[in-house]
Amino acid sequence: MKLFSKNYSHYNDEDLMRFFIKGDKKAFEQIYARYESFVVNFFYRRLWNDSEKAEDFAHDLFTKIIDKPDAFDPSRTFKTWLFSVANNMCKNEYKKQEVRKPTGYDLPEGMDSKDENPLQDVEIDKSNFNEALKKELDKLNDKHREVFMLRHFEGLSLDEIGEALEINTGTVKSRLHLATKTLADKLEVFRKTMI
Repeated sequence: MKLFSKNYSHYNDEDLMRFFIKGDKKAFEQIYARYESFVVNFFYRRLWNDSEKAEDFAHDLFTKIIDKPDAFDPSRTFKTWLFSVANNMCKNEYKKQEVRKPTGYDLPEGMDSKDENPLQDVEIDKSNFNEALKKELDKLNDKHREVFMLRHFEGLSLDEIGEALEINTGTVKSRLHLATKTLADKLEVFRKTMI
């Protein structure tokens, strides 16, 4: 008789993966609970705002983890490893598409207005800004867009981005700086109206 059962919510992701590799299915359930909506949203933003495709890709990703849990590299954090796998799945999908469809991006929650009754012209400016940002993001090359989105849309640190993309932090900083400067220059017209 077990006197104590594990409280999985107290374990970090890496410990949960170690438990799962040893056959503990409840550890995987905790990983799934932590990351399912996060992963679906990631795929939704990266795969043309296609919710069905996002769900399918999330399902495929978790199936890969179930089928080959020992593919997880314990020298990395689980979160960045997961992003790396998801990112590679997106790249493979892009290659399958002969012509990439225009990419739509949901803006991070912090960019939406929280006012109950915002002024109409402010809302129009925000809408115009969001559309312009989407267009300018599409014009960036993949490497710069990828770093910008992981930082500002997914909230990864510079080190986490470097680990997920398997590049050094200096390269992340350089790409992020260039992407941010390019977008700021292109969207300069909105600077005064958004303040």
